[in-house]
Formats: sequence, C-alpha cells, structure tokens
Amino acid sequence: MRERIAVTGLGVLTPIGNDVNSFTDHLFKGTIGTGPIRSFDTAPYEVKNGGEVKGFDPEPFIKKLNPHELDRTSQFAIAVTRMALEHAGLDPEDLPRKRVGVIFGTTLGNQQTLERHVDGRLSGDTSYPVPYRRYSAQTISSCVGAEFGFRGPNLVIPTACAAGNYAIGYAADMIKRGKSDYMICGGTDAISRTCFTMFARLNAIAPEICQPFDQNRKGMMVSEGAGVLLLERYDLAVKRGATIYAEFAGYANSCDAFHVTAPHPEGDGAVLAMRKALENSGLTPENIDYISAHGTGTPANDKIEAKAVHKIFGERSRKIPISSIKSMIGHTMGAASAIEAVASVLAIHYGRVPPNANLRQMDPDFPLLVANEAIEMEIHAVLSNSFAFGGNISTLILKKQAEAGV
Repeated sequence: MRERIAVTGLGVLTPIGNDVNSFTDHLFKGTIGTGPIRSFDTAPYEVKNGGEVKGFDPEPFIKKLNPHELDRTSQFAIAVTRMALEHAGLDPEDLPRKRVGVIFGTTLGNQQTLERHVDGRLSGDTSYPVPYRRYSAQTISSCVGAEFGFRGPNLVIPTACAAGNYAIGYAADMIKRGKSDYMICGGTDAISRTCFTMFARLNAIAPEICQPFDQNRKGMMVSEGAGVLLLERYDLAVKRGATIYAEFAGYANSCDAFHVTAPHPEGDGAVLAMRKALENSGLTPENIDYISAHGTGTPANDKIEAKAVHKIFGERSRKIPISSIKSMIGHTMGAASAIEAVASVLAIHYGRVPPNANLRQMDPDFPLLVANEAIEMEIHAVLSNSFAFGGNISTLILKKQAEAGV
C-alpha cells in the first residue's frame, strides 16, 4: 500500500503576492508582476525588466536569528516556512523537533551577500559586515532549522531551475522512509546581478514581457521569490483535523545528458521524467487534468517541452489545459518549480487552472491546449514540469485528496 502524504500548508513570496491569499488572487486573475528592475542599476544592459518581490520586510518572520545577518535568499526561506506553518495551523513549539525536516532548492544561493561585499570593496566602503558564515548555500536550510528548532533531515539541493521539485520529491521520500513526519520543502532565490548578467549575455531575456508558447516569444524574465509546501504524514494530518489541500502523488528526476544550457532536441530527459513520475504515482496520462509547464518563454525550451508533452499524452495533449505561471511572475530560478507546486495545489483546491498570460498568438506548431485565461474545472491531478541547466529535469505530480485510491 502506498504511503500517503498530505500537503497541509503553503508559503509563498512572489512578484504578484507576498502571502498565500494575495498570490492566489493575482494568480487566477493573470496579474503581471514583472517590470523595470529596481534592485540594481540596469544601465549596462540592453534589457531592463525582471520580477521582484515588493515591500518584503523580514523582521516580522524572523524572531530568533538576526535578520540583518542573513542574505535575502535565506530571509525568504524563513519567511515562507513561517507562512506555511501558520497556514497549516501548526505551532512549531508543539511539533516533535527531531521529526521535522527542511529541504530547500536554490540556483545561486546567498549571492547578494557576495555582490554587496564586492560592491563595498570596489567602492572602498567597508561598512557592510559580510556574514560569511551565512553565505554558503547550505546555510539556507540550516538557518530555517535554527530559527524554528527543527532537527530532522536538513539539506539544500542546488540543481538550478529544477531544484524546487527535487526538494519536494526528496522530502516526500524522507516521510515514506520513516525519517521524518513533517517536511518543509521548496525553493528560494533572491534576484542578483550575477544571474541577470548570465541570462542577458545568453540573449535569453525578453525585452518587455514573458510570452510562453506564443509564436513571437522572445525569452524569459529573471525574477526572485520563494515557495514551500508543508508535507505531513497523512494519518497525522487526519488525526489533528487538518485541511488537506492536496496529496503528494509522485515524482521523478532525469538528466538530458546533452548540453549545459540547451535541452535535448527530442526532449528525451523530459519524456523520461514525466513517464517515471506517472509510474511512481500510480497514475496514467488519462488521470492528469492540468499540466503546469516549465514554460520559460524561450524559443528552444517551449518547443522541446511541447514535443515532450505530446510524446507522453499523444493527441490528448490538445485537450489538457497547460499553462506557465512564469508568464506572470518571471523565472524565479531555484524557487520556480516550488512556486509552481504551490500554484498546482491551489489549482486542485480551488478547481481553477491558472492562466498563461501574454499569449497573443499561439505557436501553431505546438500540439497543446494553452489556457490563456483561468478555467474553472474539477482538477484531480496535476503534472508539473521543471527543467534546468545541465539537463537536470524533475516532474512532480500532485492530486486531490479524494483521489488517493486512484
């Protein structure tokens, strides 16, 4: 019998919402959260737009550690963790600390700390106290553990843009293997000049908006944010009368083993991950009601994802709604698939497909049903894709509680 794992709490920080309620509202409205970058000077770049979390104050969320010693990426992680615990109706003081684990995915980790240090050295301003002990990536999850006293499995997964799904999948494994009862899992990344420069040099950033699956798409949008799921042993969730927003169904990881930045031309890694995730979940393509796409808006990514989805779903790929929320919030790097997992849970819970914004002219070569507006429908299961540099690929499947026996 399959171990059942409940999703009982959500936490999210994005360019369209700094809490679950505001994110939910703007998600289904199709609000665009990208625009001119304010965090740093974009004068040296031809492109100026991206996505930023606006008005974030870490102090209400960080009660034990000193927020001023933490990089923005780690601040995000603690904030969404506290949100998820409150959303789940759990007091961290009442939890068995040794049975609560933390796994975060990231792309660049605490990169703003290094950039601020470099800025200070170049300008001669040494007033910024560089917290090197909080710089390395593994301190993201360890800071969360220290803030809340969680002593279970604790790690960071740096598999770039697929890291959030990796974190959620491995967290579920921790519960299945009896190593923990509760897992905080997701992804976090603050915007940085380093990341923006990299994608600008690759000519991968769109000049104005992100248009996944559009015939005239021009690229992605560098963004920031964080998202987590609180996974809980199903029997414990039922015993305490928790609201179960969805159930973890399955996941799979793969690698294109092809190129450091380009996807495999036949989408082999994506096909493998989707197929194995379905097998792992005990579901079939016919059970999937909505596909949360990686959908970056770059010419190559969208083309290969469309091809891979068609290989798995056949002609049904023209009937299943698919959308990319990156059209609204941009690409939040290691947080991307985690935020998309939050959106997938909300889609299941509220029975609504998030829209693929900015779609003006569907690419006629794609055998897909791209939802350019929110669709109200019963959603029993969601398949969520995430692809990353290095060919790292992860597919996550979430399902409605009532479908646990499928």
